[in-house]
Amino acid sequence: MTGFAEPGASRDGYGDALLDMAGDERVVVLEADLGKSTKSCHFRAKYPERTFCLGIAEQNMALVGAGLAESGKVPFASTFAIFSERAFEQFRNGIARTELVVHLCGSHGGMHTGQDGSSAQSTEDLGIFRTLPEVTVMTPSDRNSARSLTRKLLDHPKPSYTRTARNKTREIYTGEEAEALEIGKASVLRDGADASIIACGVMVERALEAADRLAERGVEATVIDMHTIKPIDREAIIRAASSGAIVTAEDHSVIGGLGSAVAEVLAEEAPTMMRMIGVRDKFGESGSPSDIMDKMGLTSENIASKVEDLLAK
Repeated sequence: MTGFAEPGASRDGYGDALLDMAGDERVVVLEADLGKSTKSCHFRAKYPERTFCLGIAEQNMALVGAGLAESGKVPFASTFAIFSERAFEQFRNGIARTELVVHLCGSHGGMHTGQDGSSAQSTEDLGIFRTLPEVTVMTPSDRNSARSLTRKLLDHPKPSYTRTARNKTREIYTGEEAEALEIGKASVLRDGADASIIACGVMVERALEAADRLAERGVEATVIDMHTIKPIDREAIIRAASSGAIVTAEDHSVIGGLGSAVAEVLAEEAPTMMRMIGVRDKFGESGSPSDIMDKMGLTSENIASKVEDLLAK
């Protein structure tokens, strides 16, 4: 696995990983009429006999995946994040409750989609799926990390939900760095003693930008990529608490997502001042990704400001 010549989207990394795993005959791919968008289309083009196109029928896709898992296959199913919610009941009862290993990928999550508008902007998917017992929930930050973490699902013993993004982000990890990532173990991208920023998905890029801004102002912040929301890396959160100030950043509702998950750990293990950057109990709207994310406060400057507010206290 190597780096890429130019940045890509995490959905591209998902498509890359499916091809990487194609040599294992257990791997099968399921689509709900959106293979071109989720990037599973590349696997379909080369391995049509191992690809199942279910049409616009996400509930059926989940249960077909359950049947394939029961027969010894390792199914990778994908659709838009917002449509994955349609299959929640089937994922709960047909997959999670029965302990079958099916891996669901929801692309185009969060406000990062911009023009698609509120009906397509899933800001609750991570929170919904992390409520399910023994289900792994991930949201990679770039193409390389999405590729690596998806590949590691091949031998993962539990069902999973992974959120990917449509729009390109900068390369956070080289191929070699991404290969070292582990499901359930956070990645420290930058060290700083004054505060800690814990981010996931597309907000990791903005967290690093915020740390650069803070450094210019004399504040050194640790930046942590919490790519796995469940099981969350409790030890990494407890270590981050030693700075005395934590800001979380996510392109997701602050209710039930990364911020909530971090707060749960802190409340039990290490009460710490914290602030959450995320969608504040509202639906989105249509506009350019940058405009919508600015309106929702999903910016590097807002992250930096929240860190400074905490330090002022």
